[in-house]
Amino acid sequence: RWIKFEEKVEDGGERWSMPHIPALLLHSLFELRTCLQKGTVLLDLDAYSIKEIIDKALSGQPEEWALQPELKDCLAALLLRQPQHRATKSPLQTLAELSLSPCRGKAKNCPQHKAQLSETPLKEQLRNQFKKKLPPGAEVANVMAGEVDFLKKPFTIFVRLREVVVLGSLTEVALPSRFLFILLGPQAKEKAYHEIGRAMATLLTDELFQRIARQAEKREDLIAGIDEFLDELIVLPPGKWDPSARIPPPSCLPSPYKRISMHLREWKSHCNGSTAAAEDRPDLGHPYFSEELERTGRLFGGLLRDIRRKAPWYRSDFSDALHIQCLSAVLYIYLATVTNAITFGGMLGDATANMQGVLESFLGTAFAGSIFCLFSGQPLTILSSTGPVLVFERLLFSFSKDYSLDYLEFRLWIGLWVAFFGLVLVATEASHLVQYFTRFTEEGFCALISLIFIYDSLKKMLSLAEAFPINWQYRTNDVTFYSCSCNLSSPGTDLSPSWGMQSTGQRLPVLALGLHVLLPQPLFPTCSLPASPQPPAALAGLSRTQCLGQGGHLLGTSCQYVPDIALLSFLLFGGTFLCCTALKRFKSSRYFPTGIRKLVSDFSIILAILIFCAIDVALGLETPKLLVPSELKPTNPTRGWIVFPFEANPWWVCLAAAVPAVLVTILIFMDQQITAVILNRREYKLQKGAGFHLDLLCVSLLMIVTSVMGLPWYVSATVISLAHMESLRKESTTSAPGEQPEFLGIREQRLTGLAVFILTGVSVFMAPILKYIPMPVLYGVFLHMGVMALNSIQFTDRVLLLLMPAKHQPDLPYLRHVPLHRVHLFTFIQVLCLAVLWVLKSTAAAIIFPVMV
Repeated sequence: RWIKFEEKVEDGGERWSMPHIPALLLHSLFELRTCLQKGTVLLDLDAYSIKEIIDKALSGQPEEWALQPELKDCLAALLLRQPQHRATKSPLQTLAELSLSPCRGKAKNCPQHKAQLSETPLKEQLRNQFKKKLPPGAEVANVMAGEVDFLKKPFTIFVRLREVVVLGSLTEVALPSRFLFILLGPQAKEKAYHEIGRAMATLLTDELFQRIARQAEKREDLIAGIDEFLDELIVLPPGKWDPSARIPPPSCLPSPYKRISMHLREWKSHCNGSTAAAEDRPDLGHPYFSEELERTGRLFGGLLRDIRRKAPWYRSDFSDALHIQCLSAVLYIYLATVTNAITFGGMLGDATANMQGVLESFLGTAFAGSIFCLFSGQPLTILSSTGPVLVFERLLFSFSKDYSLDYLEFRLWIGLWVAFFGLVLVATEASHLVQYFTRFTEEGFCALISLIFIYDSLKKMLSLAEAFPINWQYRTNDVTFYSCSCNLSSPGTDLSPSWGMQSTGQRLPVLALGLHVLLPQPLFPTCSLPASPQPPAALAGLSRTQCLGQGGHLLGTSCQYVPDIALLSFLLFGGTFLCCTALKRFKSSRYFPTGIRKLVSDFSIILAILIFCAIDVALGLETPKLLVPSELKPTNPTRGWIVFPFEANPWWVCLAAAVPAVLVTILIFMDQQITAVILNRREYKLQKGAGFHLDLLCVSLLMIVTSVMGLPWYVSATVISLAHMESLRKESTTSAPGEQPEFLGIREQRLTGLAVFILTGVSVFMAPILKYIPMPVLYGVFLHMGVMALNSIQFTDRVLLLLMPAKHQPDLPYLRHVPLHRVHLFTFIQVLCLAVLWVLKSTAAAIIFPVMV
């Protein structure tokens, strides 16, 4: 059988082979051409059953090829016999048949099937699960070839029906048929007939020949279609390959529309010699619709056009989210957003003396993200605090402290000015400048943000190794020396070795702790202690927290010993990353049905998190956990939830704030629009359009609210937004065996982002649940996000080309048209610029890095 590729019934007739590219004998194509020239061709035949088709085909023979009546009867009886289909069976069905079928393994002794064709489909056809593999609107072409002992010469018929008809039980699945090809002949040429039948089946699965066969008006048109096929045929020389080898299908196929359009141009004689090269050349045009970036010349013209473009889709932005895939996206992005909010909130707290902390980060993320998802032009964007904004906050706080200014009030005026400048940019349609952002700019920005994610995740893990050092001093032979004591006296008091007894006989309040710790040398002699009673307080015992809480201090170098938390943390970190990657690729594996593979791939991140959370709980070590605020009050008790504009600072601050606001405006504009450009690439096949002006308006208005409430400022987060889009990829559910699922686009909707930010806001009330998630697991997810974003850009492929010998380089489209040294030069310049940006972002000048991009 053929769908796009050939499948054969293996020896024994029990299973279908793997799909493979059909390898035809060149002679069989010439024989097929001869059969169509000499045989019967019936185009647009009016028939509605297989019996009617055969009757008309046998009676429509030309006089010179007319068959005798008895031969017609034999042929009709033969062609109306029920064929034996090899249905695809599940493992459970196979096991059931092995236990129930008495003829299994004795096919030669089993009775032959002599039933006649049924006019209606059989139950087996209707229940055939193979139908799920076929795309909507699929049709069947039937090819019957074989040898008989009552014919003296070949009998050939090609039929094209005027209307598609379900031919009863003839086909494997109950689908309508349009084409029927019959080739029967005398014995001794069975293999030749079989190869001719394979050639016809291969032709009927070719898109170009299908088009010709549907439009053919006479026999010569079909012959011309075979000639077109032969013109594109590539012959493999004998002796240079194994004809019995099955060539696996390629990972991607050229578009059939390109072949069809070139065929039509050739028919119209408009094809020139450079057409093929131009078709093969990658598209160098701008990857966005010009209508979205054109200037209208009117104030707020681009904004109004964005609103008119997005308004008709608003209802479907919610209904399109009713899919199980959206649930996995919500859980995945929620955990990434919470981790990001905690990370940036902690750094903001350190930079601003807790004027903005983790709680402000949570509330700001929830509020700004929810509003943006409801009213923005591209709701797939995820808002977050970014590195340049953090650098600006640190510089602004230091400046305010040095000049005795109120930080939040000064920041309020800067935010108001930024919002005003943003509205001016929206009114003047400044977003049309994004059309000048090139691949160089996009890839440099995306690569930098991805590397920052990777670097930060590794940096966090190294900081855990410092906080929970690995116990390198452990020696099995010294296990009897391990102890730790709590001294409630002043640290400088001298202790005697006899349970706190000084030489004067005065007893010190020293408490022995029941801690299993390590000491490289024994703290107290174990064989020369006099028999003296222990201190009364030692009987009660104090924990480390109780000891330090009562003003005591721990004695012994091993008191700082922690179980091997760092080692387990690195195992959780690396295991989560590898598990996320493996489960994400599980969709393309060979195990389990397609539906299960896709479900596992969609929930890969959540499954990885659950697996390693369970491992952490099972081992029971106190790894650092995800801690979220549990109270709704400002991190710094000296501030409130509303910042008043005229309270502590001089009046001229409101005017002076316009100067730093210009820099922040450039930062926000570049950061927001570069991310928007990356998310609206043509390869994502977005159907609902972009909204560059509307997005910038939402970000500008949110600057007002977040500044008034003293919350962090937010712009689009590149890596998390890309991860959001990747988690919502749509692929065709019906793909032919051997065919890769077709990428259909992104599930564009507003509900996943809205749910993510609402969950972020209520995370304050979910602290008892979230505290079981280890931070190394979330850092592993961050590493996965950074690596996935880095692999999504062409820059990564070109960097790898620098390390490959030319003979091992993949056949990439741009390598066919651009000299290799030019590709390497372009990549080297990108790497150099990326290094400069990395150095820049590591200094106080990081605030201007979006401008440098």
